[in-house]
Amino acid sequence: MATFGTLSDRLTETFRNLRTKGKLTPADVDGTVREIRRALLDADVALPVVKDFTAKVRERALGDEVNRALNPAQQVVQIVNEELVAILGGQQRRLQFAKNPPTVIMLAGLQGSGKTTFAGKLAHQLEKDGHTPLLIAADLQRPNAVNQLQVVAERAGAAIYAPEPGNGVGDPVRVARDGVEVARRQQHDVVIIDTAGRLGVDAELMKQAADIRTATDPDEVLFVIDAMIGQDAVNTAKAFQDGVDFTGVVLSKLDGDARGGAALSVASVTGRPIIYASTGEGLDDLEAFHPDRMASRILDLGDILTLIEQAQQAFDEEEAMKMAEKLATEQFTLEDFLEQMQQMRKMGSMKKMLGMLPGMGSMKDQLENFDEREIDRTEAIIRSMTPAERRNTKLLNGSRRLRIARGSGMTVTDVNQLVQRFEQAAKMMKTVARGGVPNIPGMGPVPGAGRPGASSKRGKQQKAKGSRSGNPAKRAAENAGLAAAPATPTGSGFGLGGAKGTPSEADLAELQKLLGKG
Repeated sequence: MATFGTLSDRLTETFRNLRTKGKLTPADVDGTVREIRRALLDADVALPVVKDFTAKVRERALGDEVNRALNPAQQVVQIVNEELVAILGGQQRRLQFAKNPPTVIMLAGLQGSGKTTFAGKLAHQLEKDGHTPLLIAADLQRPNAVNQLQVVAERAGAAIYAPEPGNGVGDPVRVARDGVEVARRQQHDVVIIDTAGRLGVDAELMKQAADIRTATDPDEVLFVIDAMIGQDAVNTAKAFQDGVDFTGVVLSKLDGDARGGAALSVASVTGRPIIYASTGEGLDDLEAFHPDRMASRILDLGDILTLIEQAQQAFDEEEAMKMAEKLATEQFTLEDFLEQMQQMRKMGSMKKMLGMLPGMGSMKDQLENFDEREIDRTEAIIRSMTPAERRNTKLLNGSRRLRIARGSGMTVTDVNQLVQRFEQAAKMMKTVARGGVPNIPGMGPVPGAGRPGASSKRGKQQKAKGSRSGNPAKRAAENAGLAAAPATPTGSGFGLGGAKGTPSEADLAELQKLLGKG
């Protein structure tokens, strides 16, 4: 389920209707604002936030900045984008670390909001950044909360302080205070305190949280809220702000809600920034919250920066240089192809990565039907080959292909298709590495590709080409037909040839073929 899927669909449809208008009248603006208001309310955004947001959009949309714009519809989209960034918090805010370690981070929130899971994810991320976090099990009320944190800490590779068994036994305030002292003695530079929650806001919950805050004097108090609770998010956030006063917000389970109203409400109502967003169950499914990037996702403008950052983390620069050299010297093999697939796995879900591309919101059905298990099948086929066969596909005769098919649990046809697609992809990549013009399936040579300033003999020949018929009328008709013909194929391959620059359904099918069987 796509984050903000419902809201994104409604807003995209609203702006699509605007693009047909050369000039916007006040009635057009009012109609657009009315649709935006309905979309936000359907997404469970708090009513005060909706009123303030739509009033600002209407005021700016009726102003001179739209009237003077060459493309009023695009200007309105820009205004909505800027206002979305504003209600999401404006600028990104990172964790504030103490000048004198340890940095104390206290987690607060209702029971079931995802505090314990987030504690493990945050510890894992801090470990990767070179910190030495210590998790403190101060949730002594919820059954097996201490055991859960111990399991999470082990998975994250982080230290844990859990002197009490929990299940209603022990003093959470004393555990939190003693844990900070242990961290100071053992030279842990970050402390993460997992506190207890309740099924609802009550005085006992607030008193315990306030006492832990007083005893530990945390540098950050992060309020963890379930993004799926909708309108109630505002009331819960206000209650915690009055009772504990948090410094930042963490949205958990953001991937499980297509509406996402909590994200658009909490930051605006409380005035506290959203620092993290949890987007899955894995330890790596934790993103720093960027208001501008999230606004772009909502408006189906893509999130290329996050995609680039994930690629930089997954791909080793030195290995990438070696791979480029192999491509240039025609040494790219199935072993290298397998290694590239494994590095892509590190980036996470293929669906998630494709969803970050601009314009992919209109292709949700195709994305949902994209079978990522084809990567496993492709890997099984390659691993069933001998090292010599991976390095030289010409060795693959009929009996070898039958053996590979049986070893991978696939058919000979599957093996044949993989080898054929690999050879086509390798040929295309070699052409690009040499500075040539690649032929993309379904669209021919890529316009503008190759070395800068290089001319194409074929292009010159086509330019001079014309009818040589001795009949003047026939010659004129044939020349008119040549002039009307498209210079390049009109199909789109991987988003390179389409009018909108976004992948088409055929492109996704082509990508599916490259990853596995068609």
